[in-house]
Amino acid sequence: MKLHSSVCYRAVQARDVRYDGRFFTCVKTTGIYCRPICPARPPKLENCTFVPTAAAAQAAGFRPCLRCRPESSPDLDAWRGTSATVSRALKMIEGGALDEGDVESLAARLEIGERQLRRLFRQHIGAAPVTVAQTRRVLLAKQLLHQTDLSMIEVALGSGFGSVRRFNETFQGLYHRPPSELRRRAATTSPSPEISLLLPYRPPYDWDAMLRFLEKRAITGLEVVTQDSYSRVIELRGVTGSITVTHAPDQSALRVAVRFPRLDALSVIIARLRRMFDLSADPGGIVGALSADPVLAPLVAARPGLRVPGAWDGFEVAVRAVLGQQITVTAAIRLAGRIVAAIGTPVTGSMAVAGLTHSFPSPQRFDADALAKMGMPRARAAALAGVAAAVIADPRLFDPRRDLAEAVGRLRQLPGIGEWTAQYIAMRALGESDAFLAGDVAVQRLFAPHGTRPTATALLAHAERWRPWRAYAVLHLWTSDADLPKTSPSRKETHHALAA
Repeated sequence: MKLHSSVCYRAVQARDVRYDGRFFTCVKTTGIYCRPICPARPPKLENCTFVPTAAAAQAAGFRPCLRCRPESSPDLDAWRGTSATVSRALKMIEGGALDEGDVESLAARLEIGERQLRRLFRQHIGAAPVTVAQTRRVLLAKQLLHQTDLSMIEVALGSGFGSVRRFNETFQGLYHRPPSELRRRAATTSPSPEISLLLPYRPPYDWDAMLRFLEKRAITGLEVVTQDSYSRVIELRGVTGSITVTHAPDQSALRVAVRFPRLDALSVIIARLRRMFDLSADPGGIVGALSADPVLAPLVAARPGLRVPGAWDGFEVAVRAVLGQQITVTAAIRLAGRIVAAIGTPVTGSMAVAGLTHSFPSPQRFDADALAKMGMPRARAAALAGVAAAVIADPRLFDPRRDLAEAVGRLRQLPGIGEWTAQYIAMRALGESDAFLAGDVAVQRLFAPHGTRPTATALLAHAERWRPWRAYAVLHLWTSDADLPKTSPSRKETHHALAA
C-alpha cells in the first residue's frame, strides 16, 4: 500500500475507522506511534511520519501509544498482497517460524536467499523479519497484560519471549517502564485454566453466516456449535485443549476462550484462529471489487461482512474434502464423526468443554484397511491413507506456497485430489483469497439462476474480474441459496463444496 501523507493526515484528523490497520502515525515529538483513530489530539503534520505496519514503526524507534493501543488494531491482509513471498513469510512468522528457528531457516522454507528475504521485508514492510516477530510478541504481551489475569511469568511465556528477563528488558527499553506498570488489573492467586482474549476485525463481520457454515460441518465429538458460539478440540505438538469463540460486535472483535496446558503455544493458537475466522480481511476492498459485477452486486450488498471460513488444520480440511466427494453433507459429516470417535485422541480434564470428546486424529493413525471398515469405499480409504502418508513425509505440506497455482499443483499430486478438491483446500487451509471452484455445480447454477449454467471454462473467464477475491465470490454465491443440491453428478469427485 502506497501511503500519501496528506490522505493519511486527513484520516488522522477525522479519526476515520476505515483506515484503522492500514497505517500507523509515528509522532517525532513524542516518540510514539498511534492508530489513525487515536483519541489524543492530532499532532502537526510536520511532526508525523506514516508507516504501513507496527513493525516498521518500532524498527524506526517509536514505541506503541498507551491510549489507542496498537495491539487492538485489526490486522489487515490488504497491504501484504504487494509481495507473495512476504505474504507467505508473514503467515509463517505468525505460525511461530521465528520462535522455533532463525531468518536463515525461514528463507530456506521460502526457497529464497536470506539477503533477498531481508530486502523484500524492508521494501514492503519497512522492518526486518526479526523485528516483525519481536513486534508481534510485544503487542501480544501487552494484550495479555490488559485483558487477562496472567502473572508476568505467564505473560512472558504466552507471548513467545524466551525468558522473563528478556521480556522485562524489552518492555523497559520500549516503554521506559516495567511491564507491571502497564497492567490495568491484578493477577489472581488462583488462575483459571481458561484464557479469554478479544481478536479484533475490521467491521462489518457476518458472524451468523460464519456460524451457520461451521454448524453444517460440525463433527460430533470434535466440534460443538450453539446459537451464538463455536467450540472445538485443538491439538498442537501432541497436546490437546479446546477453544470457544463468540461474537463481541460492540468491540468489533471475536472473543475466544482458550483452554490449553502450554502457554508457549498461545501465539500460534491465536494466529490459527485469526486465519480460521478470516479476521484479517479488508471488507471494504473486497466489496468494492465484487460489487462491480452486476451478478454479485446484490449479494455483496446483502452481506458486506461475509468472510471465507478457514480451518484449524490443513490435514483435517484435506480429509473433510476427500470424504465429501460424491456424497451428501450429512453423510460426509457422519463418516467423519466415526473416524474421529474411532481413532481420535480422547480429551479429558479441565481442557475440555461439554460435548467435546476427541481431537482430530493425526496422520499416523490413518490406516487404509481400518478406514475401509468404517463404511467408505476402499478407494476413498486408500486416498485418505495416501494423503496422510504424504503429510507424514512432509509435515509442511500445507504451508503457504509461492502462489495459488503452485499450491494447487502441489495438492493435485496427492492421491484422490483433483482440481475442485485442491482449490477447496487452498481456499480454506492455505488462506488463498483467489482460490476458485469453477467446476462447482452449485456455483455454476447460482451464477445463472434463470439462464443456462455456464461451463467451468466460461465461468473462469468471467471470474477474472473478481481477482484477487474469487474465494469471496464463491462464498457469496453459496450463501445466497439455502437449498443447495445435496449431491453432485460428478463421477470423479464432487463439485459441490458444501459436502466438504
